[in-house]
Amino acid sequence: MSYERLEHCPICGKEDFKNFLVVTDNAVSKESFVIVECENCTFKFTNPRPDAASIDKYYESEEYISHSNIKTGIINRAYHVVRSITTKQKVELINRHTPAKGAILDYGCGTGVFLNACKNDGWEIRGVEPNTRAREEASGQTGEIIAKELSEIEGEKFEVITLWHVLEHIHTLNETLSELINLLQEDGTLIIAVPNADSHDAQQYKADWAAYDVPRHLYHFTQPTMKRLLKKHKMKLEEVLPMKFDAYYVSMLSEKQKEGKTKVISSVVNGFKSNSYAEKNGNDYSSLIFVAKRK
Repeated sequence: MSYERLEHCPICGKEDFKNFLVVTDNAVSKESFVIVECENCTFKFTNPRPDAASIDKYYESEEYISHSNIKTGIINRAYHVVRSITTKQKVELINRHTPAKGAILDYGCGTGVFLNACKNDGWEIRGVEPNTRAREEASGQTGEIIAKELSEIEGEKFEVITLWHVLEHIHTLNETLSELINLLQEDGTLIIAVPNADSHDAQQYKADWAAYDVPRHLYHFTQPTMKRLLKKHKMKLEEVLPMKFDAYYVSMLSEKQKEGKTKVISSVVNGFKSNSYAEKNGNDYSSLIFVAKRK
C-alpha cells in the first residue's frame, strides 16, 4: 500500500494547510484519514491519501452501490427508487441547457443508468468508467462500448460532459478537468455534481458525515471552492442547483455509520432540516450541481 501527500493546494497552489477533521473509512478498511483545509482558499482535501495505484482496494465492497445494482436492504432500495426520479431530472437538465441533442460524455458513468436514459432520449452517448464490473454492466445496459480511460476518446467533441459525484474521486484533478474541457464544443456545457461540505448535514454529523467517504473522496467541495476551481479553468458558472434527495440518503448512511443501524425516522427528520437550512442559507444543500460553460 502506497500513500501520497499533497504539498500544494490543488486549487490555489498554496502550501499552508491545517487539520480539519479525522474521518474513519467505515465502508472498507476501518483506517482513519485526515482531511486538511487550505488556509488560503479553504479548500478541503484528504491528505495524505492512497495513491492512484493503491486506491482500488478501497472500492472493494458490495455496498459500493454506484458500481453495482444491488437492491437488498432499505438504504439500497431507497437509492434505486430515488435514482429513477433523479435520472429523469438529469435528462431534463441537459435538454434545458442543450435543446439540440448531440453527443454527451458521462465521465465515471458507473453502471450506465444515466447514459441509457440519454440514449433513449435521442442523445449520442459515450461513457468512461474505470471499474471493470461497472463498465461491463454499463456496456450491457447501453449496448455501447464504454471506455476505461479518457485517453481512449480521441478526436471527439461533446455538447455536454457530465460528472455525477465523480470529480471528488479523481487523483489528477486539474489535469483531468482540463482534458474534459478540451473535449467540449465551443458552446458546450459541463455539469458537475458533488457533495457539499458546507451543508447542514455535514455540520451536524461531522466525522460521521457519510459524504466525506474517505479515502475514496479525495476532495470535499463547497460552493466557494468549486467556483474558484471553475474560474481557474476559465469556465463560467451558469447555474447551481440542489440535489434535495441527497440530504435524506446521506443522512441514512450517516445515521448507520454513527449509530450502527439504519434509523429511518431520524434520517428523514435530519434530511428535511438540511434542506430547510439550505433554502435559507445560500443554497447550501447536501449535494449541488454546478452547470458551467466556456468563458
